[in-house]
Amino acid sequence: MAGWDVLLGLALGIIVGYTVGSMPGLTSSIGIALMVPFTFSMSPVMSITLLVTLYMATEYAGAIPAILVNTPGVPAAAITALDGYPMRLRGEAGTALTISILSAAFGSIISTLLLIVTATWIASFALAFGPVEYFALALLGLSLVSSLASGSMLKGFIGLFFGLAVGVIGTDPVDGVPRYVLSDDMLSGIPFLPALIGLFALSGVFGMIETAYQRPAPVKRVPGVSGQFSMMRPHLLPLIRSTLIGYIVSVIPGHGATIASMVAYAVQKRLSRNPQSFGQGNPEGLVAAESAANASVPGALAPMLSLGIPGSASTAVLIGALTLHGVQPGPLLFDRHPEIPFSIFISMAVTMPFMVLLGLCGVRLWVLVTQVPKSLIATLVGAMCLLGSYASQNDVFAIWTTVFFGISGYGLKKIGIHPAPIVLALVLGYLTESNLRRALFASNGDWMPFLTHPISLVCLAAAAVTLLLPLIRSAAPGHALDGHGAAHVP
Repeated sequence: MAGWDVLLGLALGIIVGYTVGSMPGLTSSIGIALMVPFTFSMSPVMSITLLVTLYMATEYAGAIPAILVNTPGVPAAAITALDGYPMRLRGEAGTALTISILSAAFGSIISTLLLIVTATWIASFALAFGPVEYFALALLGLSLVSSLASGSMLKGFIGLFFGLAVGVIGTDPVDGVPRYVLSDDMLSGIPFLPALIGLFALSGVFGMIETAYQRPAPVKRVPGVSGQFSMMRPHLLPLIRSTLIGYIVSVIPGHGATIASMVAYAVQKRLSRNPQSFGQGNPEGLVAAESAANASVPGALAPMLSLGIPGSASTAVLIGALTLHGVQPGPLLFDRHPEIPFSIFISMAVTMPFMVLLGLCGVRLWVLVTQVPKSLIATLVGAMCLLGSYASQNDVFAIWTTVFFGISGYGLKKIGIHPAPIVLALVLGYLTESNLRRALFASNGDWMPFLTHPISLVCLAAAAVTLLLPLIRSAAPGHALDGHGAAHVP
């Protein structure tokens, strides 16, 4: 971890992450997907260091345009904007940016320590898993589709089934029989990375083109920002509480930064002595949203490293990146490739001081990024999409795959279907099918082991509750189901 190449990857990840997060419309998933093809020539350690650092930097940098121009750079920053932008309108942009970066730093550092403590325990526990347990766990991951869907649960399931249908294309994992193969290029299945770039990046480019005529919102003079650590003292309890909420929520596969920040913000508003000031520029809301959103990064990495299940859309891309380097996340990762998780731990701890320094001293520089015309961003990102997809396979078929999924992703977004459930299905579909068939083969077609194995029974019960509870709550009088499957009382 001490090599210059790894330090270079860390620095590059911070710079690219800040740039991606500061551009409204780009997310950590898009940034990671775009950078993966450029990591092929790197060592696995340098590659994962760059991508994880980019992930962390992007999640914080999304707060910059959210606070300054009320345009979230990443989805979770929409919660940050609720109180950050009103503070900026009061002339407290410097204070808001300082609070956001220090809250992000606190959330990341504490949750990284929690990740270090809990990841190996989760991995040791997961060593007892067989095909029965892996199938039940994968099914539990698929049942969390409502958390990744931006619209109704029905739309989330449409995206999920679309991804599962795409996932069965190729050679059967057990019998080796071709399925739905229209050309020889499909024998090995639909290439994951080009599909990912199309769903997230190229579909986003089409959206930018659609709104390219809109001029960037003007930014007023930004006051200087200094490291005023003392201003965080009154918010120590909300920092700790929101960090724990962010980590715990995001450890559950399928729950990302947006869900974590929403839950922490709601809890803080409920416990606040002045709840009516939330949304009007209350620093407590900013602290809760940013600490939880950034605590979700290590939290989402926990199931990825320990179980091989993505905790968020971004970690789904990271799994793809590790797989391309011949490293399979999961229970055996700590035994076969211990340098990978420990490199992640160290890079996350080392990255945060540099992020704080860059965030406090480089505010005016990042403000300029928000003023880049969307037409220019769309051109650059579109070119990188096609170049990156071709580089991943060295085949024109990869480009056509990216274009197909880019158009499909754009069309699905238009009807409210988010690409995250599709990615969830692409990642977990093979795991679900292959382990189901292996388990049935080992038991001579007997389904009882799924109910007699304790871990499997718990996972299947949790999957059933996860699917049915939002429906029960939505059917209850006086309750309404939001876009994330959570019930609210009017």
